Amino acid sequence: MGHLLDTASVAELLWDGLLAPSTRSALDVVAGGPGRGRGLFAWLCGVHDCGKATPVHQRLWSEGAEAVRRSGLTWVESAAVAGAKTKRRWRHDWAGGLLARELLTAAGWSPEQVDWVWPLVAGHHGAFPSLRDVQEPKTAKGQLRGRGLWHQVQHAVLDLYTRELGFETLCELQPVLVPSKALQLQLSGLVVMADWIASDERFFPGMDDLRTVGLSASRHRAAAAWTALGLQRGWGTLGVSGPEAFRDRFGCTPRPSQAMVVDAAHSMGGAGLMVIEAPMGEGKTEAALAAAEVLAARFGADGVFVGMPTQATTDPMFTRTRRWLEAIDPDLASRVVLLHGKRAFNREWKVLLENAGACTDEAFAGVDEFGMDDDPYGVEEEGCGVQERLAPAEWFLGAKRGLLAPFVVGTVDQLLYAATRTRHVMLRMAGLAGKVVVLDEVHACDVYMSQFLGEGLRWLGQAGVPVIVLSATLAPAQRQTLFEAYLAGAASQEEFKVHLPAPQGYPSVTAAWLPVSEGVQFHTEVAESWREDLPVVVRVLPERVPAARSTRDERQRLQAEADAAVGDLLADELAGGGTALVIRNSVARAQSLYEELRGRFDDAEVRLLHARFTVARRADLTEESLRLLGPRTPRLRGGRLILVATQLAEQSFDVDADLLVTDLAPVDLLLQRIGRLHRHEGTWRPGRLRTPKAFVTGFQPSEYGEPAFVFASEMIYGRHLLLRTAAALPGAGKGWSVPADVPGLVHSVYGTDVSLLPAAWHAAGEAAALEQSDRNRTRAEVAREFLLTRAGEHELRTLAGLHYGGSTAGGDEDSLRAAVRDGDESVEVVLVVRDEDGAVFRTLAGRALSVNGYVAPDVLDEVLGSMVRLPAKLTQPALALSPLPGWHGHPWLRRTRALVLDASRRGRVGEFPVSYDEEFGLRQVQ
Repeated sequence: MGHLLDTASVAELLWDGLLAPSTRSALDVVAGGPGRGRGLFAWLCGVHDCGKATPVHQRLWSEGAEAVRRSGLTWVESAAVAGAKTKRRWRHDWAGGLLARELLTAAGWSPEQVDWVWPLVAGHHGAFPSLRDVQEPKTAKGQLRGRGLWHQVQHAVLDLYTRELGFETLCELQPVLVPSKALQLQLSGLVVMADWIASDERFFPGMDDLRTVGLSASRHRAAAAWTALGLQRGWGTLGVSGPEAFRDRFGCTPRPSQAMVVDAAHSMGGAGLMVIEAPMGEGKTEAALAAAEVLAARFGADGVFVGMPTQATTDPMFTRTRRWLEAIDPDLASRVVLLHGKRAFNREWKVLLENAGACTDEAFAGVDEFGMDDDPYGVEEEGCGVQERLAPAEWFLGAKRGLLAPFVVGTVDQLLYAATRTRHVMLRMAGLAGKVVVLDEVHACDVYMSQFLGEGLRWLGQAGVPVIVLSATLAPAQRQTLFEAYLAGAASQEEFKVHLPAPQGYPSVTAAWLPVSEGVQFHTEVAESWREDLPVVVRVLPERVPAARSTRDERQRLQAEADAAVGDLLADELAGGGTALVIRNSVARAQSLYEELRGRFDDAEVRLLHARFTVARRADLTEESLRLLGPRTPRLRGGRLILVATQLAEQSFDVDADLLVTDLAPVDLLLQRIGRLHRHEGTWRPGRLRTPKAFVTGFQPSEYGEPAFVFASEMIYGRHLLLRTAAALPGAGKGWSVPADVPGLVHSVYGTDVSLLPAAWHAAGEAAALEQSDRNRTRAEVAREFLLTRAGEHELRTLAGLHYGGSTAGGDEDSLRAAVRDGDESVEVVLVVRDEDGAVFRTLAGRALSVNGYVAPDVLDEVLGSMVRLPAKLTQPALALSPLPGWHGHPWLRRTRALVLDASRRGRVGEFPVSYDEEFGLRQVQ
């Protein structure tokens, strides 16, 4: 009883101090009117553990079990043991679901109300069973659920608990409406959150004196816990901003396209989906944040989640979001959480944590969201548990942190995870609901990822979460799919086909919402770009491509030839100074070219950036690149700078180059890369580079047929889109007008018109299209196995059985990322160096660990900063790597694989030799 009241008391504080106005309003409607939702919410959170009033739970502690038996509540232990062996998962959570179903039915609740409530009880440990699952195993013969006097006690517990919360009877509490399944999932996450807070023995110690059990005492305990946790809401009730707000937030007058977006947010008749399509550098981010503020004020959202395509793009967005919030209210900037696996190496994030004080981290244990540990509540008995850096649950890290924080900037994976069938997925929905969700660069989601994006949009649509999607290069079919997914959720239908009005210009905004009693409403608008079209010279730099059966020597010779051609081009184009961005489609190609350029240019003139540097080194290189090529750095006349990068520099990477050399990629990504050219006004450029130039390489044109593509590009992007993009490249002496040509180019390449391809390519184009179609269908089918909702079940009205059937994504972060990213699962390792005599391990910087690798606290950041992700081809041999002996008891390193290098920085992953240095990163040694 004490824990039920403690949890209900925590729930009251969640209602008063954390829940968004939209959530409170929705629960008021479910409960029967204004002011009724709070009591229902508190009751639902507390009732979760009613199943502990059963033998299945009371028998677990022998001393307590004897006391229960002496009171007259008995059971046949042999039958209980037999039942437990038959269905090991049948514990107090499932027992509670069964009890809730029976007791609420007996109290006169209608079947449709009972049907959605009992899964919240049965699923509070992270997975929703079916009605069949929660039936007591027959072999238990009633000895797990309890017979005889147990039934009276179970009734009494529920009645007493209900009266303690101020309700005379259970009938008085019965909801009047069945909430949407999305609201049920959000509620479930909040139940779990309240349970975990109320399970923290620092604030809720056990009570031996039954006279101390009561709502007043529980509220006192909960208030003390709430104060210690320091959880804060977002902006609360936000006033609708006026025309002056944009200048106040961003220090400038809105451009026409930005004003268009804000106007659309004011015009929407309900929470819905808004798609902003505008060129690179147009200011989509500022427009989206301004629109989010309007939508939050109008529809009761209490925060924002900003989802970015990669960790590299998330870091600068974290800074921009904090600046925006600081302009609204200086106190809000400190409530923004950076949410990705390498945030510990973001300097701004580290400063936030350091300013909060070490005691903040020490106050919180990491919730075992993925079921990896034996601590289901995230409350360790000794010490502070797994702290912030590698804790799998991101929400329970302390004040102003985690997905349930009001303002979160993270990778789009956080939304995709919310669409997977994983334990405690309800926490992710509880974190996303009640916010405005902003998703940038959604065109980066391929067919596989789009299955999870569509599923996530379904749930957000049903939850009434306003969503803003940004893209510079969105294909029409992808736009259609986004709207149909969101609106299907809003309508609670399996499918929802709409005739979506196509934008009649660029930049554009398209919004749709579904009023309760009307059909779909649309708002479409176009605006002029803030600057004139930029004529970009686009030229092909042919590259001889090795044949399929070429020898290693032949491949290396042709790669060296290709690198030399790029080197000659850059030496010529940059003779009078200037900056160049070179984007290669693989790390190996970037490293190879960098080695060539390093021999031609001064060391200070060439930089390399890719994903196989250690996380600390990569963060430094990214920051340096953004500084050197950013808008606030003056260019030295006659100076030269070349950045060789991979796709990290493709999008949401605010650099400005005079010249681009890029491997061929699908046209939307190619245009993203071109968007790094002449990005900022007022930048000095040498005379010959005052017109932006883009050189496209990585393929070999043919006079007699289709081109040949480098192997890495074809493996990543597929032959179909590369062929159609190659066909869309302008002829000699011509170029593209950006942004005017962007929509047409994307539409033509992602369309089905065979006339785009030259006649000599038709056979190859048809074969490539069929191959891509088969591949897309296979990838979509594989993804659907991991989706939270199976096909045909979107119209079911409750959460019962949600987690059972189909495949379940792996519990750890790497497995989840692989599940939603459709790649060969890659492995991260920490690089350490072993002395020649083998006496001691060292960090890459040379600081000593110990003979067995023990890490002193002052060296920990350096060790974690030496983490690097291996190529996918090394995944299988890397699984044989293990932590150093001294790491096994360490909360952050115990599951971290170590790759031991010798004094020359060389090592082996299985049979594959590798090397690492600060200039090239990790390389496979031939």
